[in-house]
Amino acid sequence: MMMQLLETSNTQKNSLFNAMNRFIGAVNNMDQTVMVPSLLRDVPLDDERVMSSLKSDEDEGDMYSYYQLLKSIRRDIEWGVRCAAADERRKESMKITRTHSSASTSSSSSSISSSSSSLSSEEEDEEDEDLEKQFQFHLTGLQGVLGKLTQQANSLTKRYKQEVGIGGWGQ
Repeated sequence: MMMQLLETSNTQKNSLFNAMNRFIGAVNNMDQTVMVPSLLRDVPLDDERVMSSLKSDEDEGDMYSYYQLLKSIRRDIEWGVRCAAADERRKESMKITRTHSSASTSSSSSSISSSSSSLSSEEEDEEDEDLEKQFQFHLTGLQGVLGKLTQQANSLTKRYKQEVGIGGWGQ
């Protein structure tokens, strides 16, 4: 029984769910610590190796922009990625598709069924294996990105404390 608990806790430690929770916890801690986000404006990332390695070519790379980015990613994880413009475009395309699709539906569905029936069971097995590999690849990548973002949130929190002069608090 005890061995099973240890094995379960080790595998759960590396789960996507726990990686998301660690990231959300780090961003929540950052959000609670940073009382005046505007103090982060124009503070460069160059002093912090973890932060500067994540700087993009397009971004100026001040601490405030990363603060906003991390909060935005947390919101996307918690609530889902919702873009009003994308939703509107999708609704418009559905309206257009509905009005013009009645004539083309029968011809497109017959061509889809004929192409799908030509796949052999061997090709389907390869596709299933390929899907599993793709899933593993993306899962590993997502966990790696979440780990880096968690480090970034923790670094930003630490740096803010140093800038404000509360470096020894909460450590």
